Amino acid sequence: MSMPASPPSPRAAAPPAPPPPAPAGGAGLALLFPGQGAQHPGMGAPWRDTAHWAVVEDLSEAAGRDLGELLLHADAERLTRTDNAQLATFTLEMVLLDALRSAVGDLAPAVCAGHSLGEYAALTAAGVLTPRDAVRLVAERGAAMAEAARLVPGTMAVLVGPDIARTAAALVDGRGATGPAEVWVANVNGPGQVVVSGRPHAVAALTAQAVDAGARALPLRVGGAFHSPLMAAALPRLTRALAATPLAPGRCPVVTNADGRAHHGETPALWRDLLRRQLLDPVRWSDCMTALHTVTGGRPRLVELGPGSALTGLARRLLPPDVPVRSAATPAQLADVASTVGL
Repeated sequence: MSMPASPPSPRAAAPPAPPPPAPAGGAGLALLFPGQGAQHPGMGAPWRDTAHWAVVEDLSEAAGRDLGELLLHADAERLTRTDNAQLATFTLEMVLLDALRSAVGDLAPAVCAGHSLGEYAALTAAGVLTPRDAVRLVAERGAAMAEAARLVPGTMAVLVGPDIARTAAALVDGRGATGPAEVWVANVNGPGQVVVSGRPHAVAALTAQAVDAGARALPLRVGGAFHSPLMAAALPRLTRALAATPLAPGRCPVVTNADGRAHHGETPALWRDLLRRQLLDPVRWSDCMTALHTVTGGRPRLVELGPGSALTGLARRLLPPDVPVRSAATPAQLADVASTVGL
C-alpha cells in the first residue's frame, strides 16, 4: 500500500522477458508514484497558491468531485476512506508531475512505476492514460473497492524482519492448508518487508505468528483487504470502467505491479488485463525495482512524486547504494529535485 522468488499469487509468475528499450531523451530517469496509505491531511496546502493548482480544478471537473477540498480540508479519518484516499493521492501526484514538467521542460522519463494506486499515476506519466481519463478510472476503482470492503470487511498489516518474506509466505501457506484461505501476502516490498491482507481475525492470527517468529508488525489504517481475493466484488465495476477508457501504447516503459515486468507499446487489452490483475494480485514491488534497474541499464535516477517518501526508503534498501533517489511532495522539494537530480 507502504520475499521468496515466487510470492503467493493467483497466477504463476511469467518467465522473464528482455526489457523494452528506454527512450533516449530520458535515459536513466525513473519516476515513482506511491499508493494509498501515503496520504495525510492538508497535503495539498503547499500547492494551493501556485499555478499548478489548476490541475486540481481540471481533475475535479473530470471526476465530478471537489478534489481541492479533499487535499486541503479532509481529516485523517475521512482520508482513510478508500475512495477519498485514492482520489486525493492521485490528484496530488498529478500536481507534482505538472510542476516537474514545468520546471524541466520536455520531461522524457526512461521508465515509470507506481505502487498499487500509484500505477495509475505512472501510466499517466508514461502517456498510456490522460490525466482526466485516469482520474475517472481512479474514482471508479476507489468506489468499487470501498463497496467490496463494505461487503467483505478486511484489513492489512505490515510485517518487517530478516527474511520475513519467506516466513510470511510459509505462514500463509500453512494456514491455507489447514482451513479456508482468509489471509494472503498483498505487497512484496522486499525480503525484509511484506504486507498481508485478509479478514481481520486471520490477519491478527498470522501477525501474532510472525511476531513469535521474530518479526515486527504494524497494523495499517486501511478500509479493506486490498490486493487479495476479498476485492473480487470490485472487479466487475473496474472492468467496465477500463473497457470505456481509451489507453495508448505509451511513450516509455511502465513496470507493472501484477508481474513485476516492464511493458512498453502494449495494446489496450494488455494494459486492461494488467490493471484488472493488480486489483487482486500482490504488488510485486521488489521485482518492480529489479526490472526498473535493468531497464535503465543499471544506472537509474529515481524521483518519487507524491506524499511521503516510502518508496524512496524501499528503493534505498533494494537498489545499490550509489543509485540516486530523491522525493518531492512540496514546491520547495520539487524545485530542489529539479535542480539537483541532473535532469
